[in-house]
Amino acid sequence: MQSKTLDFQPGFRVVFGNARAQAAAMTIAPGEREGDAENRHAQADQWLYVVEGSGTALVEDTPHALRPGVLLLIERGERHEVRNDGKHPLKTINWYVPPEY
Repeated sequence: MQSKTLDFQPGFRVVFGNARAQAAAMTIAPGEREGDAENRHAQADQWLYVVEGSGTALVEDTPHALRPGVLLLIERGERHEVRNDGKHPLKTINWYVPPEY
């Protein structure tokens, strides 16, 4: 068993993982974004869970509203971008299966 306490510093960083999966914490400032129209993970599914804040995930050009409690599955190969269009930091936990980074 392993354990980690997350502190949600600005930006994206891998915080935990093993040979089968990986976790990352992401904090996006208001008006900022992570990824772009060409961002994709060729080998890993990305599970994104919203802890705090609000925003929009564009997955294959389809917008998905993000708010606390939302769990989004971005499947391997899908183009995606995560935007903070709220007034407070957007904080997410992301799992990659298998590890991406």
